[in-house]
Amino acid sequence: MGSQNRVAIEGRLLRNLIIFFERMYLQYKKTRRLFSLDGNRPSVMILSAAAATGHLRAADALVSAFSTKGVSARHVEVLRYTNPIFRKIYSDLYVELMHKGPDFLGWVYKTFDRPWQFQKRRLALDRLNTGPLIRFLKEENPDIILCTHFLPAEILLYLKKKKVLHVPIGVVVTDLDAHAMWLFKNVDWYFVACEETRAYLSALGIPPDTIFSTGIPIDPVFAVEKPKRDVRLRLGLDPERTTILVSAGGFGVGPVESLVEVLQKVQQPIQVVVICGRNKKLEDRLKGISDTHHPVKVIGYTQEMDQWMAASDLLIGKAGGLTSSEALACGLVLVIVNPIPGQEERNSDHFLEEGVAIRCNNLPALAYKIDALLADKDRFSRMQQAVKRLGRPHAASEIVSIVLDRTRRE
Repeated sequence: MGSQNRVAIEGRLLRNLIIFFERMYLQYKKTRRLFSLDGNRPSVMILSAAAATGHLRAADALVSAFSTKGVSARHVEVLRYTNPIFRKIYSDLYVELMHKGPDFLGWVYKTFDRPWQFQKRRLALDRLNTGPLIRFLKEENPDIILCTHFLPAEILLYLKKKKVLHVPIGVVVTDLDAHAMWLFKNVDWYFVACEETRAYLSALGIPPDTIFSTGIPIDPVFAVEKPKRDVRLRLGLDPERTTILVSAGGFGVGPVESLVEVLQKVQQPIQVVVICGRNKKLEDRLKGISDTHHPVKVIGYTQEMDQWMAASDLLIGKAGGLTSSEALACGLVLVIVNPIPGQEERNSDHFLEEGVAIRCNNLPALAYKIDALLADKDRFSRMQQAVKRLGRPHAASEIVSIVLDRTRRE
């Protein structure tokens, strides 16, 4: 009997030793993968959701910024790992409401902007529809994950809480305010657009040393200075005219045709560039307009947005976080027209307070407001100086530097 007990005890000790060394080896592999002596770099994943193009562009900007640091990062759009109905609601319905029901979107935004109140119910809904995403994250198990949308962040933090994943998680807020849906506990790093949002998150109980005011990440190409006259000539624009860029967003929604019509009533000598995004029908309709008072150049989907912004003086749009950040980085004064209730209205508040924007709530008055601004050269110059102060062209690079530095230290 004593011999059997001794064998059993030795067996348990052996199993415990094996488990201990297995854990040590896994930790060694993890550390070696993260920053090893042979020069390997961490496995980085950037997660976004195609609910609007801004989340995707922010993720792409971070991939580019990691690349400049010699670190390979992979951008994953997470809605591809959800069921079709959930995907349809999350992406297509959102765009449809932007176009046809912006007031309803505003109601949803305000109703659910209650810190910490709806998290359990929202997580339960997300888990029901994101099974493939959860399996994908378990299989990939990267070393670092950054999220430019709140959906993947919610799933990741649930997996981390359940000890399924052991990975540092960063949340990159892509508007100037942080809606309650962006609020999570145990996030390793929060990256926000401005100091006010940093103070807000801190007041809600998020540890201040995890919150960084970096600006919204935009493609590093927007940080490259380009001579305005040279760019205008290359793009076929009049080098002497004030240039107004009209952004319909990546999906090409909004009252763009009416807006272009109103701009023809501006008295100052201007030229208009309209970016239609992926809306081919809008592009074709605008190209059919003739006999305009001011030159109008219509562009469809383009990967040269930095060039068109470098050629422009003002941006007319709806105060989306990414497009506005790109415009400020390029020195453009913002003209905000009928922003969508919710996040875009809150972005507008920040821009107006900082003196980098004017707002037009009534489209027929737009020509008057632009003429008044351009005629007051001192005011326009002050706004351009404010734009230079507020723009954060290197936000993506700053985020990457913080992540890599913190990961090395930890």
